Amino acid sequence: MIKVAVIDDYQNAFQQIVDVEKHKDKFDFQVFNEPFVDEKEAAVELEDFEALFIMRERTPITKTLIENLPKLKYIMTSGMRNKAIDLETAKNKNIIVCGTEINSNPAAEVTWALILGLHRNMKQEIDNMFQGYWQTTIGFELKGKMLGLIGLGKIGTQVAKVAKAFGMEVCAWSENLNLSHANELGVLPMSKEDLIKNSDIISIHLVLGERYKNLITKKEIEMMKKTTFLINTSRGPIINENDLVEALKNEKIAGVGLDVYNKEPLPQDHKLRFLPNALLLPHIGYVTAENYSKFYLQMIENLESCLKNKPLRLIT
Repeated sequence: MIKVAVIDDYQNAFQQIVDVEKHKDKFDFQVFNEPFVDEKEAAVELEDFEALFIMRERTPITKTLIENLPKLKYIMTSGMRNKAIDLETAKNKNIIVCGTEINSNPAAEVTWALILGLHRNMKQEIDNMFQGYWQTTIGFELKGKMLGLIGLGKIGTQVAKVAKAFGMEVCAWSENLNLSHANELGVLPMSKEDLIKNSDIISIHLVLGERYKNLITKKEIEMMKKTTFLINTSRGPIINENDLVEALKNEKIAGVGLDVYNKEPLPQDHKLRFLPNALLLPHIGYVTAENYSKFYLQMIENLESCLKNKPLRLIT
């Protein structure tokens, strides 16, 4: 019997998707719905488990945590990339790490929810409707506006195609921008500075690495138009959060739409929560029934394959 900890299952989705009874002869599942207070609590709660089912960008599986989990043999993560896992330490401890497939379209869909929400003042108008008011704001159209994409990979490409359907102009920048791909999409390549200066909407779609930390700071925000909306559904540290808060407080830009943050869950007293020009979502970019089903069923499939010494979807 393998003891399996399913951690950070905020919506208790695991037991809705997986037939636990079907696997009770092989696996003893314990679900943790709340995030751990800190790494010390995580180490205490998880010390008896041989396998972890984890969600990307939630509890960090650090060197210290791994070293404090003596029975750990397997880590199953959502997605095939998770920078929150110390893979070197896992390898040194002979811990097998496997991933899953992931649908990229939900993140692109949430990006457009934020863009539309900001342009048509959705949050204010929805709140007003429940308070008995009627038409208190004036929105903006998307047609003819310039969308600047920082990153033109899978998600950025999907966002670009929707923008074209809305009749928008689209430009893009990244350090490794594929010019042929941009041309096929009808996307104008730009320097980072020109994109920031000319875009009406700036949307970030990068894989976080050292080169992209603090990519957007006070310096970049000051280049933006006062009417610019900034969107981030990628990773929190790409934007300097303190600089962003100050810019929003001083109305340096029109607003921000965020699904990702430096610290998650976002603290209840975080300054972003109290800014009227910030439209905030709780990192729901990949949180769909379709993705969760794929994650948890493939995690079980991976673990079963590991027990047969034929691991699937290895992450090295």
